Amino acid sequence: MPEPQLELVLITGMSGSGKSVALHALEDAGYYCVDNLPPPLLMDFIALQSGEHFTRVAIAMDVRSAKGLPLVPAQLDKLRAQGIGIKTLFLDANTDTLVRRYSETRRKHPLSQTDTQPGDERRALADAIELERSLLADIRAHSYVIDSSMIRSAQLQAYVKSLITAPVAQLTLVFQSFSFKRGVPSDADFVFDVRMLPNPHYEAQLRVLTGRDAPVAAFLRAQPEVLRMEQQISDFLDSWIGALVLDHRSYVTVAIGCTGGQHRSVYLVEQLAAHFAPHWVTLKRHRELQREADLQLAV
Repeated sequence: MPEPQLELVLITGMSGSGKSVALHALEDAGYYCVDNLPPPLLMDFIALQSGEHFTRVAIAMDVRSAKGLPLVPAQLDKLRAQGIGIKTLFLDANTDTLVRRYSETRRKHPLSQTDTQPGDERRALADAIELERSLLADIRAHSYVIDSSMIRSAQLQAYVKSLITAPVAQLTLVFQSFSFKRGVPSDADFVFDVRMLPNPHYEAQLRVLTGRDAPVAAFLRAQPEVLRMEQQISDFLDSWIGALVLDHRSYVTVAIGCTGGQHRSVYLVEQLAAHFAPHWVTLKRHRELQREADLQLAV
């Protein structure tokens, strides 16, 4: 396929989920960034940029432009027909996390009512968040979703940069490891629980290692249950990827969870990504490992 004449990353998502962080990451990567562009101006803006020297553009839209958001899917289809490479990124977070973030910053939600009675602020905020979810549901369904509930800003920036380095393709597979103790990622399309598999945590020499280390990989590879689980997940995805492509899916996130998100889930993500990489664009995320690395850098 020829290289697109212009690359567009469209960022949308829940208020308070990290859109500004994502936009800053793209700006650092050399994108020309515009925040809160009204949807009716999208086509004219892209036409203007096509004549400029900018070849990579990132645009953030949010619920403040709610009335124009229904226009966006059709606009994106027209832009793709013009040969423009498009990636849509939706930032999400669970309601409890969004409420906490708003409470900490003392900012008002864009959909909050101005006549809230004292003591009703938290309920009114939760109602505004759920209204926002319903308004953005259609765009979310056609976007690459990142759940920022359990990740730090540095992780979010890394996820965004991994997205933009992936070529524009018909389908991108994202494999993510996580710990059930810290919650299931809300951006997952498929979730597989591997906590019933033999756990390297109980082997003293393996406890401090991860599923990316050779001794842990050798231990897990020697377990018939692990090989059977890996094969069954691969078979499931092989069976249904074709249907997902026909459904015009651009991104599919497969989350693999174990108790601590250090060994079994990490190993399986590595194996599955290697299996599918020759045929599809694949990305890997290790939520807990990246979090630990960020914490160590912060110390």
